[in-house]
Amino acid sequence: MTYENALTALADPTRRVVFERLRKGPRAVGDIADGLPVSRPAVSQHLKVLKDARLVTVHRDGRRQFYAIDKRGLTALRTYLDSFWSEALDAFKAYAEKDVPRPRARRKGQR
Repeated sequence: MTYENALTALADPTRRVVFERLRKGPRAVGDIADGLPVSRPAVSQHLKVLKDARLVTVHRDGRRQFYAIDKRGLTALRTYLDSFWSEALDAFKAYAEKDVPRPRARRKGQR
């Protein structure tokens, strides 16, 4: 499943930083690597893992490669995580509704 690969890919803290640097739009490897405590080839390897997990896409412009967030992979991950939220809300609703006091039916002549 796609979300499993995404979760595995994002488990690495450096890889999460690489991924988060793409939040504002496509970037070249050198721009992504700038200021990170790992080498540019290491960043390329992290990007490969993210690409294999379908979290990023790559396109060439001349000799440079630009990476961007792959919304399809992110959508699959979000759908998976949202399922937990839906289940939690459904459970909360069921719990809340069972403890709600019900108004009593009025008898004739009562106010």
